[in-house]
Amino acid sequence: MPTHATYQLIGDRSHQCDATATYTHNDARAYVLCDGIGSSDEVRDWTRTAARRIARAAAHHANAEAGLRAVYNDYANEPERQDKYARYYLPAACAVVAVTAPGKPLTVAWCGDARAYVLTPRGTLLRLTDDHNLRRVFQGNRNRVTSCLGATETDEERKAQYGHPAIESATRSAENCRLLLASDGAYEPLEDSARNLADYLIGSTRHAARNVAAFAIAHAGPHADNATALVTDLMAATTALPEPIPTA
Repeated sequence: MPTHATYQLIGDRSHQCDATATYTHNDARAYVLCDGIGSSDEVRDWTRTAARRIARAAAHHANAEAGLRAVYNDYANEPERQDKYARYYLPAACAVVAVTAPGKPLTVAWCGDARAYVLTPRGTLLRLTDDHNLRRVFQGNRNRVTSCLGATETDEERKAQYGHPAIESATRSAENCRLLLASDGAYEPLEDSARNLADYLIGSTRHAARNVAAFAIAHAGPHADNATALVTDLMAATTALPEPIPTA
């Protein structure tokens, strides 16, 4: 079983509303990171539950996209979310999930701007996700997400509005790679200060996760967000596929 570690720092927020979860079913292993939108007891508790639900669903499906879609649809179909005004006051979160299963490639799925990366055996860091936010769509505010868990829009509705579906996915070989899931509070400060994330992914998984979160807070300035990193080593758990073109 691949080893993994999570490290979180609250930053300057009133609540820690990032959450991670893992779950294993029939040797399929799901890793999840959710970044709650807002700062309250309600958002914190909802996001923790959502992360666990995604992990279970993704492991049972042995597929990241199938698991995330199942949970996305469950939330979208809640009666209280059918009111287009009331839904904006209900909890929501960005989410990214990765699944490994014997004999299968790594699958990744996401909604929002939480990210997944893999560090290859050659030391190359590849980003597997493409943010759902206004920076991607209109070169606008990166803090305004264009899809999230807790929304009700379908793929077609999101495509019509923003040019991307509600949920996106990626599949790639990840044998002997190191996987990083990160909230925006973990990757943005390092990216903004021109740091190379790969430099922080050395040592044990615990050391790497702590480095990413701690150095993100150190470089965040006066308004640090929640910073969360989940790191795991994927040891010969997937089949080999051609190298993809990394997402920019």
